[in-house]
Amino acid sequence: MDGALRKPMSLEAFLDWEERQELRYEFDGFEPIAMTGGTSEHSVIQRNLITALAIRLRGKPCQVHGSELKIAVARSIRYPDAFVVCSPIPRRTTVVTEPVVVFEVLSPSTAVTDRIVTNQEYRDSPSIRRYVMLEQDRQAATIFARQDGDWVGHILSGAASLAMPEIGTDLSLGELYDGLELADDVSPSQLGTPEAV
Repeated sequence: MDGALRKPMSLEAFLDWEERQELRYEFDGFEPIAMTGGTSEHSVIQRNLITALAIRLRGKPCQVHGSELKIAVARSIRYPDAFVVCSPIPRRTTVVTEPVVVFEVLSPSTAVTDRIVTNQEYRDSPSIRRYVMLEQDRQAATIFARQDGDWVGHILSGAASLAMPEIGTDLSLGELYDGLELADDVSPSQLGTPEAV
């Protein structure tokens, strides 16, 4: 009931407010959402991902960034676990507006938001060509990408390779999960079948 009576915070007000906070917050177009800590598996996957992309993209116009920078998508502000941008970022930038590929490592507390709400925000952001959601407890990923004007999803698991033609590279899932003891195989029914949103 209180939510219906509250006035939404503007994006400009959020960015001004967040600069003065000790913690990091995302913005869902209505109010700030505190960022929580992750697990050791999350940290390993994120580290492997950023390292692999940094090596592959060295000397190229596209560059990978981690969750230190935020991105503006649709009417929201997000701190993805990693993203690739292919246009120059001005010095001292804190908000990137043209990410091309975005990655989230799913956790139980954020999976529903990442699969549905954030997925729709990324779909509605023209610069984003591919969205990769990496499972934490299995070597698997759900990927949405632009294909002939649609936002199409598919699932990869096991030893599959993640192709990213938008940035001219690919990664094996095994490389992203290196150092973790996880289930190797997963069926689409265990992840939920992705649908175009």
